Amino acid sequence: MGAMSPWHWAIVALVVVILFGSKKLPDAARGLGRSLRIFKSEVKEMQNDGKSETPATPAPAPTQIDSQASDIRATGSVTSQPDSKSA
Repeated sequence: MGAMSPWHWAIVALVVVILFGSKKLPDAARGLGRSLRIFKSEVKEMQNDGKSETPATPAPAPTQIDSQASDIRATGSVTSQPDSKSA
């Protein structure tokens, strides 16, 4: 009783053709297909955005303290550099 028989589907198709006309139906189907393709690509993009949330950050530039530490390791002594605080 709840299932639609082939006659029901034929009546529904006839009503759709009468309402929209045979010239507009192919255009409507094309538009629906494009919309579904766009929707699918957006869903995939949203899923990929969630997976690639780890940003690639560049390594920080060496600071003056880092260069002094490498000088100590290389020479074994601290090189004298002017202190910017004593001005």
